[in-house]
Amino acid sequence: MAVALGSVLALTATACGDDGSGGGGDKGAEGSGKGEIVFWDNNGGVRTDIWKEIIADFEKANPDIKVQYVPIAATEVQSKYDTAIQGGGLPDVGGVGAAMLAGIAAQDALEPVEDRLAKSSLNGKLNEDMVTSVKVAGGSDEHMYSIPTSANNGVLYYRTDLFKKAGLEEPTSWDAFYEAAEKLTNSGKNEFGYTIRGGAGSIAQALDAMYGQSGITEFWDGDRTTLNDPKNVEALEKYAALYKKVTPAADLNNDFTKMVAQWDSGTIGMLNHNLGSYQDHVKALGVEKFRGIPQPVGPSGKRVQVSNPVDGLGLFKSSKNKDAAWKFIEFAASHESNSKWNESAGAIPSNTEAAKDAWINEAEPTKLAAAALNDGSTSIVQLPYYLPDWNTISKADNEPNFQKVLLGKMSAKDFLDTVAEQLNEAQAEWNEQKKS
Repeated sequence: MAVALGSVLALTATACGDDGSGGGGDKGAEGSGKGEIVFWDNNGGVRTDIWKEIIADFEKANPDIKVQYVPIAATEVQSKYDTAIQGGGLPDVGGVGAAMLAGIAAQDALEPVEDRLAKSSLNGKLNEDMVTSVKVAGGSDEHMYSIPTSANNGVLYYRTDLFKKAGLEEPTSWDAFYEAAEKLTNSGKNEFGYTIRGGAGSIAQALDAMYGQSGITEFWDGDRTTLNDPKNVEALEKYAALYKKVTPAADLNNDFTKMVAQWDSGTIGMLNHNLGSYQDHVKALGVEKFRGIPQPVGPSGKRVQVSNPVDGLGLFKSSKNKDAAWKFIEFAASHESNSKWNESAGAIPSNTEAAKDAWINEAEPTKLAAAALNDGSTSIVQLPYYLPDWNTISKADNEPNFQKVLLGKMSAKDFLDTVAEQLNEAQAEWNEQKKS
């Protein structure tokens, strides 16, 4: 199952070093293998409890090493890394999504880890496709800049109790999705069919819905992106029109934590997120009131999804205690820790031994996601995580414009044309750099 998911999902990871000098040139030091290391959690608050548990296990097994845990919200982590690279204060170990891996590696802030992995107890125990994806996401043909820890996948969560009450079938197609969104909405009673992500992280989620409806399976047509293809424009127009018609007005500024909390505590029919929020829904609703299923299929019966970043850990080049930092990475990606973390997150383990653990078959969305990728019904649009500018273009630079689309102040075509132009330029620059 992990192999199936790893083969189609893009990857993630990064981060390590702290001598106050930032990255980009400071080679750091191996250190004594003892003392204190600093770890930045790239999803702080959401994954704090499980990381503290793993850190406690690590410190018990390695009494000469202390881990300083620093939780950083997913919405802030890229700017934190960029600031530290320029001004100093990078951690020894940190988590970073694939979307920002190339940008950090391009600033020469990450230590290549392929040689350490070859000599490690992890060698041969990490999903090979995830390892390959890390190399691609890092933008290097020869170096590996992170150790993958988990794969994710897009999921459509829906309230089975609300669907049953309304006499609706489960939303396995986009037509059924739109029908349910409308039928389950009664804004006067604060009941809505769907919650749309309008805050941080909104664009990647919109792309998933967009390509899912258009059926386009490639992100590039030569060196030009398919992002603003007329079929995608039409799909985004339909998706964005859901805002305030069948969704709460608060969605405009909701990131994933607010969106998930709103869905868990209210009467909203459907939510698009990923495997990572499964346990939140279980705690709030129990397993009887909701299901998490693969994204809807299009008119052709084919499911199209965009690639989702896999999470991971990396070593910062400026670390003065790389030996101890690597021990922590190795421990976190080991069978027991990797299984424990992924069970908490509802994600797919990178450790091939952890991927065989029983809990995976008991987590229905995880099991269904793997099956959908195995049965040939799903095509994955590979997003260009290798572009150093990808994360900036797909997030901070254009999220305000996506909010304008939701508000009807900017057309879907103008929005997609703007993003497409930036991506085409970034791709051209990338191709030129590869030639030089």
